[in-house]
Amino acid sequence: MVFGLWTLVFEGTNIDPNTMTKTEDQRPTTNEKAKTKEVAAIILAAGQSSRMGAFKPLLPFGNTTVIEHTIDYLRRGGIERIIAVVGHRAAEIETHLQNTGIFFATNPDTDSAMAASILHGVRALPNGAQAVVITPVDHPAVPSKVVSELIDEWRTGARLVIPTNGGRGGHPVLIDLSFRAEILNLDPARGLKSFFDAHRGEVTRVAVNSNYIARDMDTWDDYQSLHVEVFGVLPAKAPLSEAQAIQSRTTEETN
Repeated sequence: MVFGLWTLVFEGTNIDPNTMTKTEDQRPTTNEKAKTKEVAAIILAAGQSSRMGAFKPLLPFGNTTVIEHTIDYLRRGGIERIIAVVGHRAAEIETHLQNTGIFFATNPDTDSAMAASILHGVRALPNGAQAVVITPVDHPAVPSKVVSELIDEWRTGARLVIPTNGGRGGHPVLIDLSFRAEILNLDPARGLKSFFDAHRGEVTRVAVNSNYIARDMDTWDDYQSLHVEVFGVLPAKAPLSEAQAIQSRTTEETN
C-alpha cells in the first residue's frame, strides 16, 4: 500500500462493537506528556505488506516491534486513545498487543485500499474526540515530540496539521473533526488528497526536526537501513522476509 497524503478517507464516529476490541494496559508509563482525551490516534495496520515481503507490524524494531514502537511514540506524545486498524493476521497482532491498552478496529478486506481502513478506524473514534492523528504503521521512528507539536498547533486553532522536514511533508497528520461532515462526502477513490487540495489555505505545515516523518519501510532494505540508522545495528534476530523464506525453501528443495 502507498501511504501518501493522499489516499485517506474518513467517516463518522459511531463505535461498532462488532469490529472493535480493547486490551488492558499493564505497562508502565514514563517520560510521557500529559495525555489528552480530546485527540485520538489511528494506526493503519491492516495491509498485507506485500511490497515488503514480510509482515511489517510485528517486525523487530529495537527491543520491541514496529507497531509497539508506533504506539509508544503516540502515547509519549500525549495521546490516550489509540485505535489500531487490523486485517491481515489480525489475531496475531491482537494477541501480541493484548497488554497495551489499545483498541482494535477490523478491516476484513485486506485487499482494500487504505481508505477502507481509515473508515473502520474513524468509526471507532470515541464521541469525545475533537481531532484525530493518523499514521501508517510503517513510520515507527517518528519522535514523540512531533505528535506533541501537532497537538500544540491544533490547540492554537489549526484544524489541519502536517509535519514537514526540509519542506517535505510526512506522517502523522492531524485532522480536526469539525471537518467530519465534509469528510463523510469524500470520494473514496481520491481519498484525502482532494480534501487537502480544497483546503490548501487552511493547512498548517509545522517544521519538525526529524526526517523520520518521511521514512517508511516499503522494502526489506528500507526496514534494515532504517533500523541501522535509528539503533546503530541490524534488527535483532530479524526473520527472513516471507519472499526470501520462500526462495530459500525452494532452493533447498531443488538441491
